[in-house]
Amino acid sequence: MQTENTENGVLETWTVDEVQAAFDKNEIVLIDVRTPQEYMFEHVEGALLMPMAFFDAKKLPTQDGKRIVFHCGSGMRSEKVARAALDAGMTPVAHMGGGFGAWKTAEKPYMGTDMASGAPQRKG
Repeated sequence: MQTENTENGVLETWTVDEVQAAFDKNEIVLIDVRTPQEYMFEHVEGALLMPMAFFDAKKLPTQDGKRIVFHCGSGMRSEKVARAALDAGMTPVAHMGGGFGAWKTAEKPYMGTDMASGAPQRKG
């Protein structure tokens, strides 16, 4: 995990391995900030969807015992959303470095779409 001290708190950047380990143990809430279309095509099973375009830090779940970790396609949008959450007074927050692209490259499990039938399909 990398950390950066900001004006409003510490921004954490987690690796895909750290995210998967914590997610598998139910220690984090994983929030996908990509578009609904991106999420519908493929996503980490169990991740919540809160698209960056509609992000409102006041609507985030409480962090009672669970840290919020944001992710997107590459890590760019999730970092912006994590910074916005810090600016809104939420702490601690993190984002997944490399995003969903890094998740797939690391061959982590996810839900995809069977291109022949359009049906959901477990991958990775």
